[in-house]
Amino acid sequence: MNVGAAMARRSADDERVAVIAVGASAGGVDAISTVVAGLPADLRAAVLVVLHVSPRGKSVLPHILSSRGPLPARHATDGERLEAGRVYVAPPDQHLVVEPGRVRLTDEPRENGVRPSVDTLFRSAAHAYGPLVIGVVLSGTLDDGTAGLMAIKQHGGVAVVQDPAEAVFPSMPANAARFADPDHVVPLDKVPALLASIVDEWSEERRVRVQQAEHDDEQPGDASAAAQRGDPSEFTCPECGGTLWEQQEGDLLRFRCRVGHAYSTESLLAEQREALEAALWGAVVALEERADLANRLAGRMEDRGRAHRAGRYVREAGDARRRAGIVREAIAHLSQAESDVGSVDA
Repeated sequence: MNVGAAMARRSADDERVAVIAVGASAGGVDAISTVVAGLPADLRAAVLVVLHVSPRGKSVLPHILSSRGPLPARHATDGERLEAGRVYVAPPDQHLVVEPGRVRLTDEPRENGVRPSVDTLFRSAAHAYGPLVIGVVLSGTLDDGTAGLMAIKQHGGVAVVQDPAEAVFPSMPANAARFADPDHVVPLDKVPALLASIVDEWSEERRVRVQQAEHDDEQPGDASAAAQRGDPSEFTCPECGGTLWEQQEGDLLRFRCRVGHAYSTESLLAEQREALEAALWGAVVALEERADLANRLAGRMEDRGRAHRAGRYVREAGDARRRAGIVREAIAHLSQAESDVGSVDA
């Protein structure tokens, strides 16, 4: 750690600023609002929030959070100071990253198919503040946040997960509870008081551990194949087409390409399913356009009295329509399979 970073780290520690990192996806607006609204005005921790939102949409989450609770909330700005009693929300299409004493915004590659990513926030907070971090996973689909919560635990922080049984979308908290060995799995209405009590009871021993913690941050640099962790898999990155390396993190299997796109197994499956569905719809369009063209040519042949050629084009159009119907059925089955998986997770 360089001298400047160390001084910023000590300054933040002297002010007794802890970090509460909160992540959610589908169903997350109400869940995050409940948590933030229940925190005290004199909270001695900074709250950082990642909610999966459309990269092209407008996020009004800071306004919602400020209006429902005592803590001021706003979209984070790159390089601003990290202060207790404030809520920093990741803007659309930018990762929210924690450095000692500051927050950063980056446009680094998507992780788990999203930017901002909960894993990215959690991992950076774990490396920057170690045991002074509380990671919170709330309602959402798939499993963004699980690997980051594991990193928080590995660096001595505290992991809190909303009870999946009451989450609107249980996949994110269920995966976190299954793989990250959280310290607390509690109903949503119990989360604010729990977080406040953890911050209030932070011991001096825990703060001493922060100063002694060794950090092994993943720094961007050598992108060669030899520099990648894990073993190359037979899979390619849905985002850029590069080779994915398998990386085992506890019981969680993850994949990362040399560019930096990263996926859990569920996120990779979801991305592959989306790519497959797009390809199938492309096939439907091509087949139906072929059928339309063949019908048009059949009409022209009939007008010219060439019945034999017209009949051939009619048959070709019918064959293309039939094949398009088969592909449409395949898409329907694919969507049903995805729905069935979601029902099992629930």
